[in-house]
Amino acid sequence: MTAPAPIEVRGLCKSYGELVAVDDVDLTVEAGDVFGYLGPNGAGKTTSLRMMLGLIVPSAGSVRLFGRDPQVSVKALAGVAGFVEAPSFYPYLNGRTNLDLFAALDGGDARERIVEALEIVGLSHRAKDKVGTYSHGMRQRLGIAASLLRRPRLLLLDEPATGLDPGGMRDMRDLIRNLSGQGMTVLLSSHLLTEVEELCNRVAIVREGRVAYQGSLAELRRQAGSGYLLRTTDDERARQVAEAQAGIGEVQIRAESGLTFSAESESAVGALSLALAESGTLALELSPRHATLEDLFFRLTEGEEAGAAPRPDRALEGAT
Repeated sequence: MTAPAPIEVRGLCKSYGELVAVDDVDLTVEAGDVFGYLGPNGAGKTTSLRMMLGLIVPSAGSVRLFGRDPQVSVKALAGVAGFVEAPSFYPYLNGRTNLDLFAALDGGDARERIVEALEIVGLSHRAKDKVGTYSHGMRQRLGIAASLLRRPRLLLLDEPATGLDPGGMRDMRDLIRNLSGQGMTVLLSSHLLTEVEELCNRVAIVREGRVAYQGSLAELRRQAGSGYLLRTTDDERARQVAEAQAGIGEVQIRAESGLTFSAESESAVGALSLALAESGTLALELSPRHATLEDLFFRLTEGEEAGAAPRPDRALEGAT
């Protein structure tokens, strides 16, 4: 028999009166994924994670963690850990003592894993310091250490790199890669697109509580296609030539310099180069321009591909 997916969400909804935070979400996170859950503020990311962890009750739909419903059985959270928003600790206690308290709640042999967890997140040297003296990044890493006490197979992290400096982001990125390399499945809610692009193999992009795209980053880029960047001695003249050329489309002048366009084939690009030369316009740069995750994110969350235009009553302040 095929083992159940770490996360399987079907028809998930959450409403607060007339305000809809999560609207008919279907989501599947496969074993071994580093799965990016992306969306602008107010898209319903944090609300979704709270329902996945059984912290709030869905208005409709279902959540299954390794085949179990967290609303029905606490056993559904066996092998599952993480934090929603920022992890909380007693600032007047040191890091080790805080983890002792978490281990006491988890029971079993959790206390025996404290030293290992501190080592994994790189906080062994600060274990005896009060958490109130920790940087934001250190508190985020301590939150992951607390999660590791449960020896999880699935880790859910809500904006773990938010507020970190570049060094802290690098450390968090390396930590998540390390955990994934050990076979852990990770769901990462974030709006930091560069981080997600470097870490995740699959993503879901949400807009107004609905999933606008779900799948691999490679497939998302393939669907988006690629374009070209062109810089010339006369960009306005180049725009006119490009718009008149067969097989060339989506011609746009860039604010800084040059223009972008799409092409049906490489031969169409070659014909454009010849037409530019014949018009007396010299090409200074002509290069492929592959869509970045940021390009695709804004296309799906702000463009027509995401569906109907935003409705004011669908935005829930504070629901991210």
